[in-house]
Amino acid sequence: MADKRDYYEVLGVSKSASEDEIKKAFRKMAKQYHPDLHPGDKQAEEKFKEVNEAYEILSNPEKKSRYDQFGFAGVDPNYGAGAAGAGAGGFGGFADMGDIFDSIFGGFGFGGSRASSNPNAPRRGSDIRATANIDFMEACKGKTVKVRVNKTVQCDECHGSGAAAGSSTKTCPDCNGKGQRVISQQSLFGSVRQVVTCERCKGKGKIVDTPCRKCSGQGVVKKTDEVEVSIPAGIADGQMVRLAGAGNCGTNGGSNGDLLVSINVRPDPIFERDGYDVWTEIPITYTQAALGDEITIPTVDGKVTYTVPEGTQSGTVFRLRGKGIQKVHSTSHGDHYVRVNIEVPKNLSKEQKTILRDYEKTLSDKNYAKRKSFFEKLKNKFS
Repeated sequence: MADKRDYYEVLGVSKSASEDEIKKAFRKMAKQYHPDLHPGDKQAEEKFKEVNEAYEILSNPEKKSRYDQFGFAGVDPNYGAGAAGAGAGGFGGFADMGDIFDSIFGGFGFGGSRASSNPNAPRRGSDIRATANIDFMEACKGKTVKVRVNKTVQCDECHGSGAAAGSSTKTCPDCNGKGQRVISQQSLFGSVRQVVTCERCKGKGKIVDTPCRKCSGQGVVKKTDEVEVSIPAGIADGQMVRLAGAGNCGTNGGSNGDLLVSINVRPDPIFERDGYDVWTEIPITYTQAALGDEITIPTVDGKVTYTVPEGTQSGTVFRLRGKGIQKVHSTSHGDHYVRVNIEVPKNLSKEQKTILRDYEKTLSDKNYAKRKSFFEKLKNKFS
């Protein structure tokens, strides 16, 4: 835990960053280190996990508040005890030294006997992560996918006790069930007590004389499982779906961890996403732009007909309200924007070129407003 980086540092944002700033930073970092872009790169994979973990905390107002107040200890129950303060008495007298050593050595001060935690208390299982690859349209409409995960589950032979059938666990005689032992060492300041993990029970506080053959006394076994993940409509690339209780199993009756599924949306050759809005570029002919025409526009909900007005210029953008992507857990939609580009014909025949030149002779400046304006400005500039 000691090598964990500050979540704000991971995402490259300040503590005063807004929700949108945190989201934008996450998207940028998630794309930068996505495993699909760095196959076989373990360092990129770890970075991607680190970024997801940071966003999971900072995007949740409740968890962010706890993290801002208590650091990692506020969001991770398995994180070690935080730094201790000097207390009301400060360091002015030796009466508070026991409290200081309590915080540093896990509850054992000068002659103290309290354990920092009960090794047999219920402990929540750790979260596990997976990635689901889906198409653009599947992200728009939602989909149920299956992901394969490796996780720990309770041993069904010993039911998590770690003891073989007909036997049971017993309290470790070396640590009296505390999972820790106190070692006294002499120093310049006298006898100093240090808390270490009990070697005999490996910190569990109990030992098994006859271990279960299936789990070797661990109480849990590894299992490859196929989990169904319901991806909501409107989800974006890099976002995450959480399945509560689908992670590693807890110990001593603790709850299971969660499964965090990162969503990777493949790019689409026609549609480009901007939030819940969609952009499409459509080529039209010179004649369609000059005379106007009805064109067919593909949207995420199917084809629609749109009338291009007479005299449309290349690069003009039309807006189709409510034809964008459905917002997550909502019935409202974004908009669809269409940018039209006039395609200049190529490979003209001799006859076609002649027709065009004759046609051009029939036009004047009133037919080319932009051209007329440009040359007037040019004339005024050099007159």
